[in-house]
Amino acid sequence: MSTTRLTALRESGRRIGVVGLGAAAVLGLISAPAHAASWSSSLTGVAPGFESRRWYDTGGTTTIKFTGCSTDGSVSVTNVTLRKDTVGPDPSYTRASFTQCHVSSTSTSTGTWADHGSGDYYFAVNEGATGIRLTVRSLTVSY
Repeated sequence: MSTTRLTALRESGRRIGVVGLGAAAVLGLISAPAHAASWSSSLTGVAPGFESRRWYDTGGTTTIKFTGCSTDGSVSVTNVTLRKDTVGPDPSYTRASFTQCHVSSTSTSTGTWADHGSGDYYFAVNEGATGIRLTVRSLTVSY
């Protein structure tokens, strides 16, 4: 083969390589892993056993944060239980006792739960308690 032809083949190969790398970079940006999701809300006068809205989690840790907790009594602890919505009895995971959020309207309590796989989740407050109505100024669930 002539030198001119070899040079042309090398240039063509370089162009293909550059285009291939560029396409791979674009696909990498498009298919980057999803970032954690979250939602926020508040609670007003909820009874023991109240269940939050459901959310779908693909796996990973779950963090629940309450700010500004109060009750209609002298109770200064709120028990929060992460649960997985399943057919049959819903499994519950470690219960977190939130106390700091009761200190003031700007104080925060946070609980973090380990990965329990993908599925629909929710939290319940003060399961098994009686007569305690809970208000939470703001709450955030991150997963």
